[in-house]
Amino acid sequence: MNCFDRLKKAFSSFTEKLSNKFEKEEPREEQKQEENVPQISPSQAQPSQETVSQPPQEPTPQPAQPVQSRKEVEEKPKEKESKSGFFSFFKYREIKEEDISDLIEELRIELLEDDVSLEVTDKILEDLKNTLVGQKVSRRENIEELIQESLKKSLREILRKNYRERDMIETIKSSKKPYVIVFFGVNGVGKTTTIAKFAMLLRKNGLSVIIAASDTFRAAAQEQLAYHATKLEVPLVKGKYGGDPASVAFDAIQSAKSRGIDVVLVDTAGRMHTDKDLTEELKRVVRVAKPDLKILVLDSLAGNDALQQAEYFEKNVGYDAVILTKVDADAKGGVALSLAYKLGKPVIYLGMGQDYESLIKFDPDWFADRLLS
Repeated sequence: MNCFDRLKKAFSSFTEKLSNKFEKEEPREEQKQEENVPQISPSQAQPSQETVSQPPQEPTPQPAQPVQSRKEVEEKPKEKESKSGFFSFFKYREIKEEDISDLIEELRIELLEDDVSLEVTDKILEDLKNTLVGQKVSRRENIEELIQESLKKSLREILRKNYRERDMIETIKSSKKPYVIVFFGVNGVGKTTTIAKFAMLLRKNGLSVIIAASDTFRAAAQEQLAYHATKLEVPLVKGKYGGDPASVAFDAIQSAKSRGIDVVLVDTAGRMHTDKDLTEELKRVVRVAKPDLKILVLDSLAGNDALQQAEYFEKNVGYDAVILTKVDADAKGGVALSLAYKLGKPVIYLGMGQDYESLIKFDPDWFADRLLS
């Protein structure tokens, strides 16, 4: 189960429960009253004995009635039954707040458990309540349509709040060269692999790339990046372990200028957002490299901790955009909604697998449709 499956299940469950609840409702009160109208017995219908008898009259001739077939006679009761069936009163049902309040609370718990932030959860449920309450529904499909439309509208508003419409590749192509991008994030988010995927994406779009292995802190970090660079046939600038990471970035930028390379991708040491020394080092890399774009790499599996990381990096370093990794492995998925809404920065790409082709452009409409389809 990935991020789409679990959230989709929560929304489907709400729809199913509300539909079932309405199907089990009793008929409206006015219809019950009609059914309880007292019936007049044959004896009550007879005239009183005091009534004066009238002389017999000639019967008035009546026009001949067409003979009804047995089939027509049998079909009449069925016709009447269909008109007085379930949907004859259900079409007048109006959704009231008390009809959905318990189900709204159930959905609230599910969304919070799926790492959807409180702020985003409140928006989704408030929009849903405003859409449903007061609506008159005629059949089960009407409820499903109302819920789908409300959720689709809410999700698209959330995902589009900080969406960057312009394509990243077009931005790079139309900018000065070399275009410098610095990547950073905490340990284990998949930053090095993401850089390799990004290099592949740039090359496929006709842009030349050089990578700066500015992680001089973590053992084997440069070797890992060198492995990807060799497979992708991308030049790599390295430095000594324990050396100055800013100087490695500077050398890569100078090399790009002299060789006419379009884009410089700068790797940095993975650091916990509580490590002040490494954060200061990252600030120095940014000052020296003067990047055109600073990308924060976040792990979707980190849940709401990813929000805390994002807030820390924004406060201490600043960044322009987010790449969210391991989306295909995320069993909950709410963090994607929360990040798109709360950060104030666009999510530009999603990591959806391990191979180099698995970095996909973030599209709010596509993401919303996947959650609801």
